[in-house]
Amino acid sequence: MAWDSGRLHFGGDYNPDQWPRAVWAEDRRLMREAGVSLASVGIFSWAHLEPEAGRYDFGWLDEVLDGLAETGVGVDLATATASPPAWLTTAHPEALPVDREGRRRWPGARQAYCPSSTAWRERGLALVEQLATRYADHPALAMWHVGNEYGCHTSRCYCDVCAARFRLWLAERYGDVQGVNHAWGTAFWSQRYSSIDEVLPPRITPDGAWANPTQQLDYRRFASDLLLDAFVAERDVLHRVSPGVPVTTNFMVMTRFNQLDYWAWAREMDVVSNDYYPDFADPLTHVEAALSADVVRGLADGDPWLLMETSPSAVNWQPRNPAKRPGQLRRDALQQVAHGADGFNVFQVRASVAGAEKFHSGLIPHAGTDTRLWREVVELGGLLGQLGEVAGSRVEASVAFVWDWQAWWGVELDSHPSVDVTYPDRARAFHRALWDLGVAVDVVAPGAPLDAYSLVVVPTLYLVDDDAAPVLDAYVRDGGHAVVTYFSGIVDADDHVRPGGYPGAFRETLGIVVEEFAPLLAGERVTLDDGGSADVWSEDLRLAGAEAVVSYVDGPVPGRAAVTRHDLGQGVAWYVATRTDVETTARLMARMVAEAGVVPVAAATPGVEVQRRRKGDTSWLFVLNHTDDAVSVPATGTDIVTGVPVSGSVTLPAGGVAVVREGGGA
Repeated sequence: MAWDSGRLHFGGDYNPDQWPRAVWAEDRRLMREAGVSLASVGIFSWAHLEPEAGRYDFGWLDEVLDGLAETGVGVDLATATASPPAWLTTAHPEALPVDREGRRRWPGARQAYCPSSTAWRERGLALVEQLATRYADHPALAMWHVGNEYGCHTSRCYCDVCAARFRLWLAERYGDVQGVNHAWGTAFWSQRYSSIDEVLPPRITPDGAWANPTQQLDYRRFASDLLLDAFVAERDVLHRVSPGVPVTTNFMVMTRFNQLDYWAWAREMDVVSNDYYPDFADPLTHVEAALSADVVRGLADGDPWLLMETSPSAVNWQPRNPAKRPGQLRRDALQQVAHGADGFNVFQVRASVAGAEKFHSGLIPHAGTDTRLWREVVELGGLLGQLGEVAGSRVEASVAFVWDWQAWWGVELDSHPSVDVTYPDRARAFHRALWDLGVAVDVVAPGAPLDAYSLVVVPTLYLVDDDAAPVLDAYVRDGGHAVVTYFSGIVDADDHVRPGGYPGAFRETLGIVVEEFAPLLAGERVTLDDGGSADVWSEDLRLAGAEAVVSYVDGPVPGRAAVTRHDLGQGVAWYVATRTDVETTARLMARMVAEAGVVPVAAATPGVEVQRRRKGDTSWLFVLNHTDDAVSVPATGTDIVTGVPVSGSVTLPAGGVAVVREGGGA
């Protein structure tokens, strides 16, 4: 179902069960003052809602929801199944997860459950039925929130019950044990199975010997599907008992989390929502945040989505947790909206005073309302209210990134040519180059239609199936421009190397043959003949129709091509065979963008983010200054942040923001 609330939501996780009732009225007053419109309630409340098996206590939740309805705050009501209560795991210790070394993981934190556990599923579904029956028609109910951050702590369980379900999953995928033997290449190391009943999860193996790589890959696929099955079971109860109310769960789309295949998950969502937390140790965390938001928008198929969680200021779980600087909260919020979010929520409304997250910031900080953070919260709530006209609009982009979690899993498998090759690395590097150029990016799955794009970027797509690979070839032949990076197209869906020379699936499209990989040692760099340099990776590459654009001066393969360009049909296919430095990557991307005819959103300088959303005849240009200097960006219209007309250009101070309505009406 399409989600269009007609406004930009603001709010966060609200946990009144952590506080005495005397605080609740104050919470509501402050939420009204801050312009909060959406609160996630009950995410970790199972023990309060069902204090013992079959005995439910909804009185306190009735009071909370009634109060929020009177305050005008919509509720994203959780099913509370993210963490089972102590009584459940005490009665059913088999419901606890088991790690790959066979150790039981115990309660005391959260997500202490085995996704295959009958007890956990049955008790959880019973709770969902009770909640849906009681609150389906409650005036505060805006959407349902199933579970929480699936896979964050228990991404894979290796118990015997999961092993049995894995065998069923394999039988469905491959048909019989011979299908498994072929896919897993079990002729190697005498791993052949005579019966599917002999198959186990990839538990810990003898020291120095790697588990079968396709077994590992399939277990990750299975584990993602298993958790998705648990989500769908709860969602279906909600759809049946509470029809018409959208259902979501919060993804964790960050280049630091890859436990689930979100392309498969997104197909099951009514509303795509995401949790994004900045890495405070990364000076480019705001650029990664833009990439994350672009991926989420891709999962939502371009429709508006919801930022379900981020931090209003400091987090508590990184090694060092600085507070956000003045103005950063506003800039972070507008960045997510610029990339397609129709809501900006945080964890959490009121900062906790006990528990593992007591030093995690909240909208209402420990120091109270006479604080800079609270004043910025109130300011942000008012600003998001002003920007309500943007809701329901879409981002326009002429560049696509092909992104795949299964390829990411494949890159991380054992015994590869270099541990320094990681999946997000080249995606972040090429996205940053486009970000600095002011070019908007969509993110698509392998095999998705590409004809709407002038340029397609394929970073580190190590694993690609037989159906997806020809799509890129047809796109180029029909006039598209594409760039593929090293360690792409190497294996099929079973992690079998494609013979005939790398990069396998894309060899003919790119007009090259890589005879051997030539990875670089730690700290080793190579010089390029365009004046740049590279590290991590090089290849013994010969041209088979392509031309050399950049070559190696030294290193393992001096004189060989490091960057190639192939005229194919009516289009162009580029290949980058090494990890180019930042400046070289930027130069290459600028040339590719120019040749492909890609037009930036607006002329911008590095560090200044520009993005456009459009609805009908009206568009909104978002300009976010992440630098320490004042900047000017071409724009004409009205800055609805300040209400000031803009003619020719908008000038922003260091850290400033603008949202320029460019045409049409509000």
